[in-house]
Amino acid sequence: MTTTLRPTAPEQRTGDGGRSRCYEICVNSRPVGRVELTTDRRFGPRVGRIAHLAVDERDRHRGRATVAALAAEEVLRGWGCERVEVSIEADAEVALGLAGALGYVERNRNMAKPLTDAPRLPEGAEGRPMTEAEFAVWQERAKAAYAQDWISRGVPADQAHAKAEADHAGALPAGLATPGTLISVLTHHGTTVGTLWITLREGGPDEPGAYVYDVETAEEHRGRGHGRSLMQLAETQSLAAGARLLGLNVFANNTPALRLYESLGYRPTVFHLYKALL
Repeated sequence: MTTTLRPTAPEQRTGDGGRSRCYEICVNSRPVGRVELTTDRRFGPRVGRIAHLAVDERDRHRGRATVAALAAEEVLRGWGCERVEVSIEADAEVALGLAGALGYVERNRNMAKPLTDAPRLPEGAEGRPMTEAEFAVWQERAKAAYAQDWISRGVPADQAHAKAEADHAGALPAGLATPGTLISVLTHHGTTVGTLWITLREGGPDEPGAYVYDVETAEEHRGRGHGRSLMQLAETQSLAAGARLLGLNVFANNTPALRLYESLGYRPTVFHLYKALL
């Protein structure tokens, strides 16, 4: 039997070079599933994304998805893509196993935690709003660190810096006055030891009502438990704003942060993986 991809509509293109197209997965011309391919809006036309891939239930466990994924990669190579990205729900064990078998590597994951009672900060720890003067310095440092996170995980420098600029501009169009934004400084006995950026959202019952965009302990104060205090502050602020689920993102090889979040009760919700298209 031959598994192929058959376009279901004309290819869509955008003015900035973006492309997208939907396909049927066919076995000897019989439709057995669907694939949606796009270029990645965050990284530009050199990066492709398998936005959706599903095989009909009666045709699963026969290798259809494997062949379809490989065919999708060939389409993206034809578009000039150098890398392919996928995002997979944490409970989709079969899809995660398939991605691993095909050589996809985790770059980062989303995690979330239901919020019930506000935790108490350790003695001497306090949170306060960031000042405008602090914000100007913090934002430049945060953008540079964010870009470096992506660069160290295989994203070309130009794409990483462009993403950092775009993400900050989109998330903080009015700086500290951006609606739904809480940017705080954590102090310990009066000394600044870290910063916290939370965004409030109008999510559904199973979606984070608040999201930790950035949390950082000052380098000279690391290893003293301030990261845990910052996350406790995040939970307290989120509950005070009415959120009952707090989400965050963590890069896969940031082991200290991952262990901290797990110890606080955060669990994966979505895994983000990538693969170079050689």
